[in-house]
Amino acid sequence: MKKYIILIIAFLFSALCLNVFAQTKSYSFEVLKTGKGKQSIIFIPGFASSGEVWNETKTAFEKDFTCYTLTMAGFAGAKPQENPSFENWKTEIANYIKENKIVKPILIGHSMGGGLALAIAADYPELIGKIVVVDALPCMAALMDPSFKSKENNDCAATVNQMIGMTDVQFLEMQKKTMPRLLADASKMDMVVDWSVKSDRKTFGQMYCDFSNTDLRAKIAQIKCPSLILLESYFINLKPAIEEQYKNLKTANFQYANKGLHFIMYDDKDWYLAQLNTFIK
Repeated sequence: MKKYIILIIAFLFSALCLNVFAQTKSYSFEVLKTGKGKQSIIFIPGFASSGEVWNETKTAFEKDFTCYTLTMAGFAGAKPQENPSFENWKTEIANYIKENKIVKPILIGHSMGGGLALAIAADYPELIGKIVVVDALPCMAALMDPSFKSKENNDCAATVNQMIGMTDVQFLEMQKKTMPRLLADASKMDMVVDWSVKSDRKTFGQMYCDFSNTDLRAKIAQIKCPSLILLESYFINLKPAIEEQYKNLKTANFQYANKGLHFIMYDDKDWYLAQLNTFIK
């Protein structure tokens, strides 16, 4: 009898450990779940951005939708993980959707997050209900070099070492110079720069290099769901080149902002929210 009691205790302990493990499984991102609704929206921020970039967007939708807001590991103060990569992040977001039984979510991604939305919808076409891509292209490098071909074993060591080698002051100054080319709304400038500064340098260098080598132009042919592509106002001047990149995405609906820069959710907020409302609701 004593032997059976020990076995039962061991079994219960194992079950408890498994349950705790299941609840604390770590992904390559932090998740904030808010709102209530049968339909879910997953928000994927851009390079070195916090999930807070979606705060105003979430407010407009969390009354009617369950919202999952991600902050990728190593960005904006989130704990970094070993060997981050675009492919790994794509797979982990898809796994999170499957493991949490989120049915046909809407993916909204900005910048690199838009690239992740495209990649997930392409590789898991039955998993996703709709996607919104906020100022991202299937292949950013090809905009400057139309003959660009991604490298199979791309070595990012030089970029990572460059980022790690900078002093805090040098890195801050670089971000202060870079951000005005991406964001017109001066009231958000310090916050967005701060997200970059709080990002893990190794992750920053690795993901910058990795995403620069990403080419989704052929892969997006596999996307089946409706796709809203929101682009900054300047891109209207590059419309033929941009829509050539997207030519394999048969479900694409292109809309160009009226003003502002890369952070469309801040720089042309009313237009942006109107586009989302029409497409989502």
